Amino acid sequence: MMNKNHPFHLVDYSPWPILGGLTGMIMMMGLIKWFHLFEFNLMLISNLILFLIMFQWWRDVIRESTFQGNHTFNVSKGLRWGMILFITSEVFFFISFFWMFFHSSLSPSIDIGMIWPPKGIFTFNPNQIPLLNTLILLSSGLTVTWAHHSLMENNFLEAKISLSSTLFLGIYFSLLQAIEYKEASFNISDSVYGSSFFLTTGFHGLHVLIGSMFLMICLIRLNFLHFSKIHHLGFEMATWYWHFVDVVWLFLYLSIYWWGS
Repeated sequence: MMNKNHPFHLVDYSPWPILGGLTGMIMMMGLIKWFHLFEFNLMLISNLILFLIMFQWWRDVIRESTFQGNHTFNVSKGLRWGMILFITSEVFFFISFFWMFFHSSLSPSIDIGMIWPPKGIFTFNPNQIPLLNTLILLSSGLTVTWAHHSLMENNFLEAKISLSSTLFLGIYFSLLQAIEYKEASFNISDSVYGSSFFLTTGFHGLHVLIGSMFLMICLIRLNFLHFSKIHHLGFEMATWYWHFVDVVWLFLYLSIYWWGS
């Protein structure tokens, strides 16, 4: 590595990609076992192994970027484009869900009585928990932007306070969504409405959990002084991802909770 004549980082051999892929396959088998046999031991074991792999993989990436200095300008540029393309793929992922919802709602089939919402479905009041969750996510978008600007100004105290606030709001959102699911009068098998509602909001909730984990790692790294005014690419990507989650929720609230009800 000392004799290379290019600014790119050629990663060392790593066991984590192949182990992560195999663990993901085992996790899917655990899901099938859970759904059909009502046993979730394989699911729990695979989740534990996956978290251990993620921890060690992130440890290696942090070591390469923060301590070994392998993330040069060109490498950082490539990582930024990778994150942009990843978020673009996520946008199309959610577009497919919204397509499903509007296809089913704008032209209800005869199987559900040609009405929307289907008869017997008691929808959520958009002015209660969904509106509160909207305010929570919009507020978290403000606090994560505050954290980013504080970091660019070398104000680490405000960056820690604002990032902690964002993490708290993300966890609060997830708790409220869990309460909403528990109080729902319908489930995922109740016609196309239940399927589209729980599939779309559930995957968004999963993205909120992933984004919260992303921010938690950034908060830990911030406390260990891994970030600086000009070196905080991981935090910048976490901010992009969180804003993407915010925007998706706005569309989700307006279409499914407000218009669709």
